[in-house]
Amino acid sequence: MSQLSAVSSSVTDNPLSGKIVFLLALGAGLSVASIYYSQPMLGIIASTFHARVGDVGLVPTLTQIGYALGILLLAPLGDRFDRRRIILVKGTLLALTLLLCGFASSWHVLLLSSLAIGLVATVAQDIIPAAATLAQESRRGKIVGMVMTGLLAGILLSRVFSGIVAELFGWRSVYGIAAAGVWLVTLTLWRVLPDFKPETTLRYPALLRSLGKLWMEYSALRRAALAQGLLSIAFSAFWSTLAIMLAERFHLGSAVAGAFGLAGAAGALAAPLAGSLADRRGPNFVTKIASALVVISFALMFVLPLLPVPAQLAVIIISAIGFDLGIQASLVAHQTIIYALNPAARSRLNAIMFTVVFIGMALGAALGSKALETFGWPGMVALATGAALCGLLIRLTTRSGK
Repeated sequence: MSQLSAVSSSVTDNPLSGKIVFLLALGAGLSVASIYYSQPMLGIIASTFHARVGDVGLVPTLTQIGYALGILLLAPLGDRFDRRRIILVKGTLLALTLLLCGFASSWHVLLLSSLAIGLVATVAQDIIPAAATLAQESRRGKIVGMVMTGLLAGILLSRVFSGIVAELFGWRSVYGIAAAGVWLVTLTLWRVLPDFKPETTLRYPALLRSLGKLWMEYSALRRAALAQGLLSIAFSAFWSTLAIMLAERFHLGSAVAGAFGLAGAAGALAAPLAGSLADRRGPNFVTKIASALVVISFALMFVLPLLPVPAQLAVIIISAIGFDLGIQASLVAHQTIIYALNPAARSRLNAIMFTVVFIGMALGAALGSKALETFGWPGMVALATGAALCGLLIRLTTRSGK
């Protein structure tokens, strides 16, 4: 039996080693972190290029749009070609685009490279289906949860890293260090991962057309994508405006804004727990509890005007822990739902859901910046709470197991 065909048949007999799970989690985390480095640095970047508060939101917005396009146009290739080779090519391109962003000499080059980073940072969405394919069925939720822990920790700790490094060495150095990290983990994954047998022989145009068919065929996919997309609007609105709000209201720098990621990173612990709970109680149960936690956490920030400054900061930290935990748990549960729908189309199912998720991220970044500029922080809180509530309503009206 060839190595290609052996991958699928031996998965159930040979559980993933801890080393490979760790490397998959690290790869997912470092790649997806690339699209969040800019957020705590927006104030510094705005000063460098003399951009307005409303305009600087274009940096994370274009990165999120690029990520959504990359998921839609590139992630389905994981069902058609060897995922190991895809990870190598996209990881290499990601390292190069990070360097381009770090050396950007004009506002337009920065925006273009930000879009490109989002496009190829979707290598994270090739790593997750790879983990699901290699995992035993009885442990798939837990394994996906463990890899998602790395991805979600990367999202949150990226802000800590970029905020501190930007304040000490300048924002350009963040992208150089990030490029080196992505390149090293890409080479390591290339060496340790097996080849993956393609799940379909469809040509690229037919592969893209099949996305629409999958969307229409599976109502559970539509509900999962829309609910997680709404939660993502809230998530992105908060993190895309936090640094600017802290600077304007509390006179705090990028390092402090990035440090708020440590609070949110505590929520990354929810990923493996959510996966295990989804294996036992069903993923729909997890999505309802998690979505409710997100709504409550954002709504808690409505009390900020009534509190003294130290208490306001404490509430923001508590809210960040709560909504990050809820969003991450919901994401793992939604992935568990869609991966069970059609094993031969996992990359495409993943692509559909994450396209909607990152459309939500892009909308959150754009709407959050405008809400902050027009209505202040209460406007952002209202936007986030409303979006999260809509996501919760979708899960509450969903039958068990869907």
